[in-house]
Amino acid sequence: MSLNNENYRKQTKGTLNMKLKKLTTVFSRKRTPDEAGFTLTELMIVMAVIALLAGTIVTNVMKQFDKAKVEATKNQIRAIGQVLDEFRRECGFYPTTEQGLDALITKPTAGKECKNYDPEGYIKGGKLPKDGWNQDLTYSCDGNKYKIISLGRDGAEGGEGLDADLSSDDL
Repeated sequence: MSLNNENYRKQTKGTLNMKLKKLTTVFSRKRTPDEAGFTLTELMIVMAVIALLAGTIVTNVMKQFDKAKVEATKNQIRAIGQVLDEFRRECGFYPTTEQGLDALITKPTAGKECKNYDPEGYIKGGKLPKDGWNQDLTYSCDGNKYKIISLGRDGAEGGEGLDADLSSDDL
C-alpha cells in the first residue's frame, strides 16, 4: 500500500507541475502584435480603483467647499456689520428695519433722516452682498442693536448643519 501511495504522489506531483508550467507559459509568454494591450479584466480593475479614488476626493472637496461657504457668509455678515457701524457713526443711528440694508446703498427717503449721509453710499458698487449660497441677507434693527441673518443653505428659518441660520448675534 505504501508503494501505491508513493506512485500516486509522484503522478499527482508530476501532473501539478505540468499544469503549473502550462499556466506560467500562458501568462508569461510574449504576446503577438495582434494580442498586444490590456485585458478587459485589467481595465475593469483600473477603472474601479480610479472610481473609488475619485469618489473619495470629490466627497472631501465638497465638504471643504461647504465649509468655505459658511465662512464666506460669516465674513460677509461681519463686513456688513462694520459698514453699519460706520453708518451709525456718521448718521447717529442704525438704519431702521423698514429702511433695511438698502440704506447702505442709497439715502433713505422714509423714516429717520441722515444729515451726514455719504453721497456715494456706504457700499461701493451699489449692490448688496449675498450669502455663500447666493441668497439675500435679512436685516432687522430695534433702534439700538441690529441683526443680520443668513438662512443657510436651505433658505428657510431654522435647520441644522449647513441649513442652520447664521446670525450676527452668534459671531
